[in-house]
Amino acid sequence: MTIPIVVVGAGGHGRECLDVIEAVNTVARSYDVLGIVADDPSTQVLVERRGGRFLGPTESLRGRDVRYVLGIGDGAVRRRLDDLLTSWGLLAAPPLVHPRASLGSDVELAPGVVLAAGARVTTNVRLGRHTQLNIEATVSHDCHIGDYVTISPAVTVCGTVTVGDGVLLGAGATIIQNLSIGEGATVGAGATVIRDVDPGTTVVGVPATAR
Repeated sequence: MTIPIVVVGAGGHGRECLDVIEAVNTVARSYDVLGIVADDPSTQVLVERRGGRFLGPTESLRGRDVRYVLGIGDGAVRRRLDDLLTSWGLLAAPPLVHPRASLGSDVELAPGVVLAAGARVTTNVRLGRHTQLNIEATVSHDCHIGDYVTISPAVTVCGTVTVGDGVLLGAGATIIQNLSIGEGATVGAGATVIRDVDPGTTVVGVPATAR
């Protein structure tokens, strides 16, 4: 039996999430994709151009019996929308793993997790609620990644790293082993992190330093 699912967000990230769902369905039909909701009606043309169905604003989900995936790049917005949709009684989608992503042993994926094509998760890893790994991102052994974390394309998270809720890891960033990235921190694109990052801090550069 297929699960009815809606993508929340029609920007680039939302349409990429739709790609992931459709790829999953090519291997084993698991989801009945009802369409995409978004509060910006100007995105409708992009949804329909790729063959999707635009369902209207987020409010249109109130009272519906569907699962949702948050196709939003901003972790703080994902948190807000998750709280809203949960208050309406909706359930987050099961983890969505692109067929060309890879998972090792003893990996725990919370509801709403999305792994894009080429994402790599090795062994003894925990990924929190509505955390997203974009294309070619890698999370190595014994990492604990919090809720609403955004791991951008080509990020490398080495072993035994803890990443707090709401962290943004910019494209191509590298986090060496045995570090902690505090809640709400931002790591700039291409940065190499070699020491712990305090909560709410933005770090950039090689080696990464606070901005």
